[in-house]
Amino acid sequence: MTDFPVTVFHNPACGTSRNVLAMVEAAGYRPEVVEYLKTGWDAGQLRALFAEAGLTPRDALREKGTPAAELGLLEAGVSDEAILAAMAEHPILVNRPIVRTPKGAAMCRPSERVFDLLERTPERFVKEDGEVVTR
Repeated sequence: MTDFPVTVFHNPACGTSRNVLAMVEAAGYRPEVVEYLKTGWDAGQLRALFAEAGLTPRDALREKGTPAAELGLLEAGVSDEAILAAMAEHPILVNRPIVRTPKGAAMCRPSERVFDLLERTPERFVKEDGEVVTR
């Protein structure tokens, strides 16, 4: 088996993020797990990760359960740089999970999207809510 690095930018409080991590592990990978709420980001890291994933900062902005509205980030005309700066200051503003492998990077919502980034996948996986995913 080849060495195939997988990095999961993870929030353990998020069910989708937990499912993605479990799917990666069920496929036999030992991913690098970055709990970004603890480690934080800087704008340069986010800019590079979003470019790799084909996302704009607005695409990656999490609205639910975050201070996005209070910070004025949902208003039309807010610049990417302003959103990136806010994400660096408030890591919860970054939607999750984002996964990076040699095949690329993606926001894995829904969680099954992670399979497109892996060389191998489990034939069957049961999510936390009992939903069965097959490949």
